Amino acid sequence: MVDYTKRPKPPAAQPPATPPAPSATPPAATPPAATPPAAAAPPSVSLSKVTLTKSAPSVSLTKTAGTTGLLRVNLNWNARPAGQPGGGFLKRLAGAASGAIDLDLGCLYEYADGSKGVIQALGNAFRGQHTLPDGGLVAWLDGDDRSGRSSGGENLIVDLQHTAHIRRIVVFAFIYEGTPNWGAADAVVTLIPAAGPQIEVRLDEHDPRARMCAIALLENQGGQLVVHREVRYVHGGQDVLDREYGWGMDWARGRK
Repeated sequence: MVDYTKRPKPPAAQPPATPPAPSATPPAATPPAATPPAAAAPPSVSLSKVTLTKSAPSVSLTKTAGTTGLLRVNLNWNARPAGQPGGGFLKRLAGAASGAIDLDLGCLYEYADGSKGVIQALGNAFRGQHTLPDGGLVAWLDGDDRSGRSSGGENLIVDLQHTAHIRRIVVFAFIYEGTPNWGAADAVVTLIPAAGPQIEVRLDEHDPRARMCAIALLENQGGQLVVHREVRYVHGGQDVLDREYGWGMDWARGRK
């Protein structure tokens, strides 16, 4: 128990200390604290390309590119199998000795009015069989690279100002000549709009038994043209692809 009545005596008063004599030289100023370095800016994210994957399979083309200008759907591949000299990516060098393959680009289309058709080099169907009331086209092929020497690949053109006329378009590729070897072809489809980022779909899955592959689906969803990654291999030709997607057209054998 503390006894608060017993307090220590205060210390005796001391004379004030004599202040130090002023120095002739003023003390050096204390340098300011160093400014911490600015935090590094986060790396910029490239908006030039969007790659569709299994985990992120869709993107709205309308939101990223709008509804004006021409959309170029480009198919490119390495026609020379791995291990052959000079077979760099996108260097399509043809020749029987190299075992090169010929890929063809095409699409099935269905318009808002119910019109359905195919666009492909086979059968010289380079343009859609249905035109708009003003005679315009929604989609067409810019040609067929039969030599296998074009570095630009093959291109399907879609006029985005006609988005309202599109119900769905299935972009496909098939091996017209050569042994099915999707792995060696290393094919890639790139959708290149007039504005906004490019959209890439790589054929990073392979089926050596199939000559046909549905690569991407362009679908009108509430006025927006949405791109879906498909990479869906088909054991058969265009008629089988038709049945897989419920197009319901009649087919006959064709040739270039």
